[in-house]
Amino acid sequence: MSLNVTLRKLLQSFVYAGQGIPVAFRGRNMRVHGAATIAVVGTGLWLGITRFEWLILLMFIAAVWSLEMVNTALEELANTMRDTNHLNYKATKTARDVAAGAVLVMAIIAAISAGIIFIPYLFPPMMYGPPAY
Repeated sequence: MSLNVTLRKLLQSFVYAGQGIPVAFRGRNMRVHGAATIAVVGTGLWLGITRFEWLILLMFIAAVWSLEMVNTALEELANTMRDTNHLNYKATKTARDVAAGAVLVMAIIAAISAGIIFIPYLFPPMMYGPPAY
């Protein structure tokens, strides 16, 4: 396989991956995560958090978004399998619930982490000043 063909296939894979992002945002939960991201980024800008704190928040944002996208893909596969095989909803319920639970766990941990970062800025006397890194 020539370098041009390999490079073209690689670039095409990025195009396909990019097409999946707006598909994920058609889902209600992904839009909720998007709104939460806007709130977190706005709060971080307003409070002037450190670069290290930005790194932590961005890692959690990426983790929640990525996990929600995997959950969406799993739900699409479950729908296709259910419809193709004429199964009822219960046949794919466990897989859906476990995937959704994984997103919930990550979102809760992300929210707690954001609170740990933001609370010292919002209530400095209670926390004895901003964090000392």
